[in-house]
Amino acid sequence: EVGEPFKEEKAVAKYLRFNCPTKSTNMMGHRVDYFIASKAVDCLLDSKWAKAKKGEEALFTTRESVVDYCNRLLKKQFFHRALKVMKMKPDKDTKKEKEKGKAESGKEEEKKSKKESGKDEKTKKEKEKEKKKDGEKEECKKDETPGTPKKKETKRKFKLEPHEDQVFLDGNEVYVWIYDPVHFKTFAMGLVLVIAVIAATLFPLWPAEMRVGVYYLSVGAGCFVASILLLAVARCILFLIIWLITGGRHHFWFLPNLTADVGFIDSFRPLYTHEYKGPKADLKKEEKSESKKQQKYDSEEKSDSEKKEDDDGKTEATRNSGTDGSGGERHSDTDSDRREDDRSQHSSGNGNDFEMITKEELEQQTDEGDCEEEEEEDTESRPSHEKS
Repeated sequence: EVGEPFKEEKAVAKYLRFNCPTKSTNMMGHRVDYFIASKAVDCLLDSKWAKAKKGEEALFTTRESVVDYCNRLLKKQFFHRALKVMKMKPDKDTKKEKEKGKAESGKEEEKKSKKESGKDEKTKKEKEKEKKKDGEKEECKKDETPGTPKKKETKRKFKLEPHEDQVFLDGNEVYVWIYDPVHFKTFAMGLVLVIAVIAATLFPLWPAEMRVGVYYLSVGAGCFVASILLLAVARCILFLIIWLITGGRHHFWFLPNLTADVGFIDSFRPLYTHEYKGPKADLKKEEKSESKKQQKYDSEEKSDSEKKEDDDGKTEATRNSGTDGSGGERHSDTDSDRREDDRSQHSSGNGNDFEMITKEELEQQTDEGDCEEEEEEDTESRPSHEKS
C-alpha cells in the first residue's frame, strides 16, 4: 500500500517536471511526455535540495541518494517506466531505397560523362589539370563511401510501451510523466484572458472618454493593417509594370521583406532591391570567365618564355667565353681591311658620289692621318742623319 505524497515530494516532483528536459511522443494512442533517468539525476543534484542549510543536512548528496528518492516518487505514481521499441521498416521501403540509390548512382555517371564531353573542347593543359582534380575527388569519394552513394542521416523512429519492472535506474532508461500540474504562467494567462473577455462584454457601461479612446485606437489599428495590405498589392503591381516595360530585364522590388517571415522592423528593410537580368549580365559573366582563362594562359606562357630566355642566356655566355681568346688577332686583321676599304672608297668617289660616314669612321680617319704624318717625318729625319 502506497500512501499519499508529502509536500516535500510534491515540490521535488514539480521541480523535476518543469526543469528536467522532456520530449513528447505517442504511447498507446495518447500523447505523453517522457524524460531520461540520468538527466533527472543531474537536475536534482543541481537543485536547492542538494545544498545543505544551517542546522540541516542536504537531501541529495550522491547519485545513489537521488535514485532512492526517485524510486519513492515512482511508487507514488508521479511517473512510470517505459520501454523503447524501435520501428522496423517493411521490405517495400527497403526495396524502394535500394532502387533510389541505383537511380542516383546512374545520374552521377551521366553527369560525369557530360563533364568529360565538355572537357574535349578545352586545351590540353586544362584537361590534364582537371583530370588530376577529378581523380583526387573520386579517390576521396571512394574512401568516404566506397561503391555506394551518400545517404541522408535519418533518425530511427521508436514507440513506447509499458515496462514490466517498475524500478528507477540511473542510465538511459525512459520514464513517462503521469504528474501534470498547471504551470503558474498558464494560470496567469488564462486569468488575464477571462478578465479581458468580461471587460469587452461590459463595453456599454464604460465611461464616454474610454469608449472614444478605444474607438480611435481601433480605427488606427484598422488603418495600419489596411495600409500594409495596400502596400503589398502596390509593390507587386510596381514590379509587374517595370518588368513588362523592360522586357523582364529589370527586377525591382519595393520593401522586399514586407511579406517575409521576419520581425516587424526587419520587414521594412531594406527599402528596395534591384537586379538586372539581361544579355549584358550574361556577357559580363562570360567576360569574367574568359579573363580568368587568359590570365591562366598568360602566366603559363610567361613561365615558359622565362625558361627559354634563361637557356638562351646560358648558351650565349658559353659562346662568348670561347671566342674571347681569338678576339685580339681578329681585331688586328679587320682594322687593316677597314683602312684599305676606306681608302679605295675615297679614291674612287667622284664629286657627285657621296657616302654616309659615321662618327667612328671619322675618328679612325683622323687617327690614321696623324699616324701617316708622323711616319713621313721619321723618313725625312732618317736620311739626314745617315748623310751626316
